[in-house]
Amino acid sequence: QVQLVESGGGLVQAGGSLRLSCAASGSIFSINAMGWYRQAPGKQRELVAAITSGGSTNYADSVKGRFTISRDNAKNTVYLQMNSLKPEDTAVYYCKIQEGRMDYWGKGTLVTVSS
Repeated sequence: QVQLVESGGGLVQAGGSLRLSCAASGSIFSINAMGWYRQAPGKQRELVAAITSGGSTNYADSVKGRFTISRDNAKNTVYLQMNSLKPEDTAVYYCKIQEGRMDYWGKGTLVTVSS
């Protein structure tokens, strides 16, 4: 079993920055893709950014140029650096990892951006 622990969420003013972290632990053999998703109130969960084991990245159009995803394979950790935050970025942010053939989700961390 794999556990994910997210941290770094909070309240920030528009234009500010936050850095989210998600550390995986447990029965880890090989982590493939890692990613961040978000779900705003009344909306569906959406992909924010993803990174493959080789370092290739993919971003939602709404965050390109503002958010950066990275990973530390030695620590089984994925990060999301969020700059120039906007009120519409307010959501619960979830990390997801693909370990072998299984997907694992974190419990989420709340990001609130005030105007």
